[in-house]
Formats: sequence, structure tokens, C-alpha cells
Amino acid sequence: MTASLGTDPARTTLDLGPAVELVSKEEGHRQPLAPEFVSAEDFSPLEVAYDFGRVRREDIEAGPKNIWRYKKLLPVPSTVEQIPNTEPGGTRLVRADRLAKALGLKTVWVKDDTGNPTHSFKDRVVAVALAAAREFGFEVLACPSTGNLANATAAAAARAGWRSVVLIPKSLERAKILTTAVYDGDLIAVDGNYDDVNRLATELAAEHPKWAFVNVNVRPYYSEGSKTLGFEVAEQLGWRLPEQIVVPIASGSQLTKVDKGFREFGQLGLVEASPYKVFGAQATGCSPVSTAFRNGHDVVQPVKPDTIARSLAIGNPADGPYVLDVVHRTGGAIEDVTDEEVVEGIRLLARTEGIFTETAGGVTVATAKKLLETGKLDPDAETVLLITGDGLKTLDAVENHLGPKATVPPSTEAVSKALGY
Repeated sequence: MTASLGTDPARTTLDLGPAVELVSKEEGHRQPLAPEFVSAEDFSPLEVAYDFGRVRREDIEAGPKNIWRYKKLLPVPSTVEQIPNTEPGGTRLVRADRLAKALGLKTVWVKDDTGNPTHSFKDRVVAVALAAAREFGFEVLACPSTGNLANATAAAAARAGWRSVVLIPKSLERAKILTTAVYDGDLIAVDGNYDDVNRLATELAAEHPKWAFVNVNVRPYYSEGSKTLGFEVAEQLGWRLPEQIVVPIASGSQLTKVDKGFREFGQLGLVEASPYKVFGAQATGCSPVSTAFRNGHDVVQPVKPDTIARSLAIGNPADGPYVLDVVHRTGGAIEDVTDEEVVEGIRLLARTEGIFTETAGGVTVATAKKLLETGKLDPDAETVLLITGDGLKTLDAVENHLGPKATVPPSTEAVSKALGY
């Protein structure tokens, strides 16, 4: 499929695989593929529409062990895997029996996305955004970020030989600052919260036509990368859908796209289109979507974030209303948990399954516990928890809660005494 290219007049065709056009989420207005993220007709977000043709399980299984095995379902060039990229995806799905027992659930799977190149799911979305940005003729990869996206954008640009411009709140965790700066792109700290940084990025995108802000002007393509989480879960479960899944909410895009991935697999006959429930997880200090759900509202009121879960600290989530739609449609729910519960969620996952997650994962685990306690999560249903980032990025969240059991002289007697033998 080819289309006209509007960004660079020197180029005349566009290869974005099965993608055929953009469509507005509210009223379904359609327009040509372009680096645009809001419909001029109804001012709602744009998303990618496709003509998939025939897609078979064996075609996917024959592909690379990363997200490009799903390239026939993504807005990327047909040769995407041949161009230098970080090759994200293919992360493990862990059967978490000890965690299940601790929570009181029958069957739990942990989708451990800490195994991505920069140790979060953001490598998926950035890889798709970069592939699309290249087709549109952009020259700089940029983003506003709460941390993980900063890492992924800087790394992807370095791998591709592009310049990167990354904007972060100055209060970001030190580890995430360092793990972005190491790629030697242009890292700018902004005196403000993420919503301030995001507004600034939107202004800069208008002023710099060659800058691809992955979650702004190429957002429709970027967000499609999250579908690969849903694709992988279904494939790793043996080509079937889970009965319920718990997803952390920042902008809300990940939750809506995991749902989209499940639906696309069902529509294509790759899995049985069985019912499933989607549950959302937020930190109480930044819980606008959870609050709207609890109060029965369909409008999400912005808040000022105040939580240790900084990767989820988006006070005005762009996809908040669409999260509510998905959760209501599937029969799920949204809950939020305190910072203390977040820390306990981190520690619970670590001591039961040997997986060290960042604060967002702590939110997911703690929310699953709360959903179960409040009767919203079915204890007998097969449950998947999305763990989207590595705990080494948010050591400050647990540093005052952890340490040696004891400090002893170098003798066996002292060790035995400390251990109570």
C-alpha cells in the first residue's frame, strides 16, 4: 500500500505496511496517513486504520523474536527489521504461582517487559514511532517523558544514528536521568511537572517541522506499538486470550491498545474471540481515571500529581475517556493504591517471583490485590499482570525500606547468631 507523503515533497510514496488512513476516535472522520494526531473535523485523537488482508499464525511464528513478527499488523515499512533499531519485544510471560498464592488468585501470569533493551515497554512504542517517522522524512527523534520514554527515545535515536531531543521534569528519578543522558542526546530538564513538559513539547513540535515527537505529532503510530503487548500475551498463552488483565494507567494509551490488540487477533481469527475483562491501575496520588470510574463520570478531571510512581504521573491523561470506555465495555474496573501499597507491591513481586519492578509495576500488583479484596477481580479467572519497567530505575522508592539483615564481623559464629541459629 502506498500513499501520498506530505512532510517531505522530495518523496512521493509512503510504506507503512497495512496502514491505509487515519480515523478520528469520536466521529470516525477519515483522512490520509500523515504526521498528525488530532482530527481537524471533531478535534478528537486520530488512530491508524488498516487493511490487514490475510494474516496467519504460521507467518507470525516464522518471524523474528521481537515485535517485527507482527509487522503485518503495525504501521511500519515492510522492510522494518532490516533497518538498525533496538529490536524490542519477545519478553517473557512468567507463570507466577507463588504470587498467585500470596494474592489469593488461582492462576497468574506476569508479562515481564523489564527485558526490553532499555528495560521498559516504551522500547516497543518508540520503535514503531521511529519507523513511521523515517517514512515521513523526519530527522530528529524527540519526546516529553516521565522517564522510561526518555530512555527508549534516546537509545533508539542512537541506534538509528539520529539526533534526539528529550524533555523531562527536573524532579525525575536520578536513575532515569542518567540512563537517558548516557546515550549523549540532547536532554533538557524542565522546571515543571509532566503536563508542563508535554505542553512545551507540543509547542516545539509546531516550531520544528523536522522533529518527530514520538508521543505528539507521530502519536497515532507510536501508540500502536502497545498492541504488541496484547499480541505477545495471546501468542504466549498458546493463541488464546486471558480472562482478565491488569494494566497500569499513565496516559491510558497502553490499556486501550492492549485491548485493540486482543480485538484484532480475534477479528483476524488468530485466536478465539473469547470474552475478557480489562482492569486499570493508578497511584492514588495521580488517579484521575480511577476517580472518574469510581464516581460514574465519563469525563476525566485533571489533577496535580503527587506520587512516587512518577512514570504514571500524568495528571491530564489524553486517553483517559477511552480507558473508561474499554473498562466498561469489557466489564472490568479501575482502582488506585497509596504509595505505601506501591512499595509493598514491588516487594511482594520480588520475594515471590524474583522480578524487581519499578513503581508502575508496584501499582499493578497492589491494585490487583485491592481489586481482589473488593470483589472486582475474579479469583478463579486466569489473570495477567503487566509489569512494564525495571526496579533499578526507581531505587529511591525502596531505599528506605530495604537493607542488610545485620552487619557482622567475618566469622561463622556471627553469621549464625544473626540468622538465629
